[in-house]
Amino acid sequence: MGTGAGIEREVSAAVCGLDIVEVKSTAEGLVDVEDLKPLLGDDIAAIMMTNPNTLGLFEKEIPEIAKLVHACGALLYYDGANFNPILGVARPGDMGFDVMHINLHKTFSTPHGGGGPGDGPVGVRKGLEQFLPKPHVVKDGDKFVVENPASEGDYSTESNHVGAYLGNFLVNVRAYTYLLTLGRDQVKKVGPLATLNANYIKESLKDDFELPIPTTCMHEFVFNGLRDKSTGVTTMDVAKRLLDYGYHAPTIYFPLLFHEALMIEPTENESKETMDGFIEVMHKIAQEARETPEEVKSAPHNTPIGRVDDVLAAKHPITTFKQLQHDND
Repeated sequence: MGTGAGIEREVSAAVCGLDIVEVKSTAEGLVDVEDLKPLLGDDIAAIMMTNPNTLGLFEKEIPEIAKLVHACGALLYYDGANFNPILGVARPGDMGFDVMHINLHKTFSTPHGGGGPGDGPVGVRKGLEQFLPKPHVVKDGDKFVVENPASEGDYSTESNHVGAYLGNFLVNVRAYTYLLTLGRDQVKKVGPLATLNANYIKESLKDDFELPIPTTCMHEFVFNGLRDKSTGVTTMDVAKRLLDYGYHAPTIYFPLLFHEALMIEPTENESKETMDGFIEVMHKIAQEARETPEEVKSAPHNTPIGRVDDVLAAKHPITTFKQLQHDND
């Protein structure tokens, strides 16, 4: 059961033979507890949530949700995609979550583009440790040791090993280095800075872009395209035009709550000067949409390749040079 968590996690659940059931949201963009209640029963394995959610809003009903989920014998799973704003401030376990994975590329500076290399460490509450695959790092007195029993005989939780784990070892080292560089006190500033930056951009742009849920956000927020819909300029057009100004477009058309979704997440790292530059360009694109909409609709103009046919690219992707040569013959 999901409440707006990452699509790839839903796919993983489906591969394991589970049916995915979505829970509705309220008009305020939060989990609809009343919609959740009749969905719960002894056939529910778990409910996956992000908190804050994909709209950048804190799920204030999380204690009630945790109570309901645990009452039917299910687990509450925390998708760490939106961990930034609560880092060093709140712990998912204290909210009632039983299992969580940490998105190292979102919170702890590791690579993401091009598919990785990535890694998502998983943590569990007490009582579920046996289900974590080996090797385990455990504390023994004042030091840490590795539990790595031989994987022999029939499958069991004692001999359950994760495959190719060490292939991403350096990704974990990078995340650990990032934490050591920040230190205990500076880690606690990540959340407030990420929240401040997101709200600064949101408030600066809401006159030109539609803000469907006008409230204080946390680390990210979602516009529903341009405020002025009469121009016919879409979120896709805005994203393409951003390329002309040297910006990689933010996430678009996700989450699916809004037809022209434009998600913006500046993170804690951006300076005010950088954000002001982005804000200026977004205002300029909004002005272009009003005055010269065709210029925006036909963007990008300054990139090596102009606007591609997205539908054709999805249906007939060119993945090899030989295929490209064949298509050009």
